[in-house]
Amino acid sequence: MRPDRLVALTALPALALTAWMALTAAPFPADRLAPGDVEGVRLLDRHDRPLRHVPGPAGRGTWRALDDLGPWLPAAFVAVEDRRFFDHPGVDLRGVARAAWSNLRAGRVVAGGSTLTQQLVQLVAPQPRTFAGKGVEALLALRLERAVGKATILEQYVNRAPFGHGAVGVEAAARLYLDRPARTLTLAEAALLAGIPQAPTLNNPRTDPARAELRRRRVLAALRSTGVIDAATEAEARAAPARLDAASAPFAAPHFAAWALAQSPDAGAVPTTLDLDLQARVEEAVAITVRGLADRHVTQGAAVVLDNATGDVLAWVGSRDFFDAAEGQNDMVTGLRQPGSTLKPFVYGLALEDGLTAATLLPDLPLFVPTLIGDYRPRNYDRRYHGWVSLRAALANSYNVPAVLVAHRVGVGRLLARLRDDLGFASLTDSAAHYGVGLALGNGEVRLLDLANAYRALANGGVWAPIRWRRDQPVPAGRRVMPVAVARLLTDILADPVARAPAFGRGGVLEPPFPAAVKTGTSADFTDNWTVGFTPRHTVAAWTGNFDGRPMERVSGVTGAGPLWARVVRLVTPGASGGFARAGLERHRVCFDPPACDRAHDELFVPGTAPDGPATPRPPPGVRVVFPDTGDVFQRDLDAPADLARIRLRAEAPDEVAALVFAVDDEILPPVGRPFRAWWTLRPGRHSLRAWPAGAPDAAGPAVTFEVLE
Repeated sequence: MRPDRLVALTALPALALTAWMALTAAPFPADRLAPGDVEGVRLLDRHDRPLRHVPGPAGRGTWRALDDLGPWLPAAFVAVEDRRFFDHPGVDLRGVARAAWSNLRAGRVVAGGSTLTQQLVQLVAPQPRTFAGKGVEALLALRLERAVGKATILEQYVNRAPFGHGAVGVEAAARLYLDRPARTLTLAEAALLAGIPQAPTLNNPRTDPARAELRRRRVLAALRSTGVIDAATEAEARAAPARLDAASAPFAAPHFAAWALAQSPDAGAVPTTLDLDLQARVEEAVAITVRGLADRHVTQGAAVVLDNATGDVLAWVGSRDFFDAAEGQNDMVTGLRQPGSTLKPFVYGLALEDGLTAATLLPDLPLFVPTLIGDYRPRNYDRRYHGWVSLRAALANSYNVPAVLVAHRVGVGRLLARLRDDLGFASLTDSAAHYGVGLALGNGEVRLLDLANAYRALANGGVWAPIRWRRDQPVPAGRRVMPVAVARLLTDILADPVARAPAFGRGGVLEPPFPAAVKTGTSADFTDNWTVGFTPRHTVAAWTGNFDGRPMERVSGVTGAGPLWARVVRLVTPGASGGFARAGLERHRVCFDPPACDRAHDELFVPGTAPDGPATPRPPPGVRVVFPDTGDVFQRDLDAPADLARIRLRAEAPDEVAALVFAVDDEILPPVGRPFRAWWTLRPGRHSLRAWPAGAPDAAGPAVTFEVLE
């Protein structure tokens, strides 16, 4: 052989060795080994008890250092997956040869020969399952062994291995299957987990317990054959069952937990404000109440409890049964529904700010409110009118007509601003014109949570603040939305069982054995029933109804959500409760039937609004225009004939008046008898309307002004 050829042939192995050393010496991508944000979200209640555990990215649990895994887990993985782990450089040629021989004898692939290092490479830098891919995998395994030590490789593997059901890493697996930290596992339990990653679907102890048990015994045998344990220890571990946790993960307060997770909390422990004990009792109260209302076509209920001082969410139940496949996942704590009369306190709050008092007399009489689509005629729940009533009685008994009249007086735009901008009803997104005076009766959709927090502002003397659901966050700062005296006067009215008695009776569900301010509401179609109220320490809001739009039957505030509210408010106020503050209010004697004042009583007033004398007399009887009212605006329908563009004037007068005369500006209409109605053709402009007894213009009642648009 020529010398030059001999030199070339001799150099080939050296060149190959040099190339191999260069390839294996290249650094392993360090970023592939970064643990990253692998910890899931663990919601805890206010006493650090688990509510929900949601795995982090790819289902991983908390990353655990090798020294924090106890004595058995690392040894079990090495024994069953790669018993020569500490002897090979990343690729085990003996293992590859043994696997090749096993596959050849079986005529199919029954063994892979991959080391733990190669398996880790597949987890952090996956390669295709081809001969070329296996070559790259082996090369990367050699690089990995040169870059980090065996301990790091083993720690990386046990924290990245798949364990089925979406769990990645031994900590997630220990929590999932055994509800215990990985560091506390026994030998038998460690063997169970170590047997899963080779085939997470097949070796899963939940889906195939028998196969998982066989795999566990194989792991124990591997530990004995490698000298980690002796025969006696193996026998003892085989006899000790690895008891699976009955539940795969904590799943308490499901509606609250789902809402909290939607707020995108950071990974790790999230200490919430929820009280798990109270939550369980409120869930039971909802279920009991709904069962008791089944014969009235009530199928669902919800409740929320807030701490007045901090805004902490203490309990949150969104439906009767979260696990009801048809409706359970609906959450009425955040669902949108019409709240009925529960918004009335905020209507009267504006009126009190304008100078009205709890003793102001309001007409609960037939009322017609003009709208662009016709007259709106509010009716009371009992379908009756109650004459002239005090503001206290109107609110306490939830009469609709005075509430609409007051809403018209304070202005719907102003009321909407109070609700949306001041009190947090962000769901009221439409215009004031869209809602009209019906907003006072709850024709806009709101959330139970927002309603509870608005009443909490009353409990806090007119200061509104956001709720708080995390204990590790500061208590949110509040802002004053109404004078403290107004808030305290509204609270006194809502807590007055005597004033409420004509409509709700005494001693019922709205009258617990401690001071409580409370208000009920029912939607116009009887789909929803609400009760919301507060003690000095807590606010409770309750809802009963149907998710599918079916109306309830024979359900009112004291028969629907009222019993649920009563149950829950007793849960949070088990003993005596202090009264509500009245500081800043003035007490004066008033009566409604002077001069005898047979019905004189004490009333509370915002400072500066009490009457000069001891009595607030009823307005004297006389002529009064009923329709239109001051401030009304009309729009002519240009498509209608001119003689049909008219309105019907209405008035009232004492019994002795037989005929009335209407006068629009200088136009005097012919006298009309009872029931004092007269047609008037619309003409553009601003107009003044008066009425007087026929032949007695000096006895005219107050004038009203209205406008007709072009």
